[in-house]
Amino acid sequence: MKIARFDDGSGQSLGIVAGDRIRPIAQASDMIDLISRWEAIKVDIQAGASGTDGFALSDVRLLAPVPRPGKIFAIGLNYADHIAESKMETPKHQVWFTKAVTSIAGPFDPVQIPSVSPFVDYEVELVAVIGKGGRHISAADAADHIFGYCVGNDVTERVWQHRTAQWSLGKSFDTHAPIGPWITTADEVGDPHALGIRCFVNGESRQDSNTRHLVFDVFAQVEQLSQAMTLEPGDLIFTGTPGGIGAAMEPRRFLKAGDVVRCEVEGLGHIENPFVLEA
Repeated sequence: MKIARFDDGSGQSLGIVAGDRIRPIAQASDMIDLISRWEAIKVDIQAGASGTDGFALSDVRLLAPVPRPGKIFAIGLNYADHIAESKMETPKHQVWFTKAVTSIAGPFDPVQIPSVSPFVDYEVELVAVIGKGGRHISAADAADHIFGYCVGNDVTERVWQHRTAQWSLGKSFDTHAPIGPWITTADEVGDPHALGIRCFVNGESRQDSNTRHLVFDVFAQVEQLSQAMTLEPGDLIFTGTPGGIGAAMEPRRFLKAGDVVRCEVEGLGHIENPFVLEA
């Protein structure tokens, strides 16, 4: 099932996406509420998933599925080709950083090139959305704690990222975590480690890989994070980016105003964001 946030011109709603239409959901007030109560309400939601009423997708604006997650964690250096292009060794331990919750942007919203530093780069990622929360979740049980998946772009300001040993500030500029276009529930995705993952800049292929190449798989990531903190419904995990980033090119190719970045993950749809100068 594909569950989206959208605005039909009269306000924000949740809806089920089926084909080229979206049908409103009445059983939850917001996405985190829906995720938290999913087991109790999913039968009613599924019963209303068919039919031709609702809205054409072309007539609504899709919004970030989780507008204000409690936590956003992202893992670095998690595809072998990205590690090689970064001229670094394969990590023995998972490398984690946070992105500010204010970095969230919608799947087709403009993304800002900051006025303080313009060295902005793209990173297509599979994003896991936590469903049933918990602490000390084993990798074997992690699948039961993932509500679903969406597409994300871990947009990064490279100068601010690398001028200190901590990456979070360079990863947390406003609008630098576009996600969407909806959440595809985990049961529909199946194996998250067999999905094509791609990024295009102005139609030019920049990243093209498969989630089977993750160094630390999604379930190992849930296990590691939950050893340190309680994971909660709606928390987001950016699971890593493959090789092909602009900063690794010769010469380096950073994004500029007017560029359009499309990120896609097999079976999950795509997000496509125009880049603009910060006003």
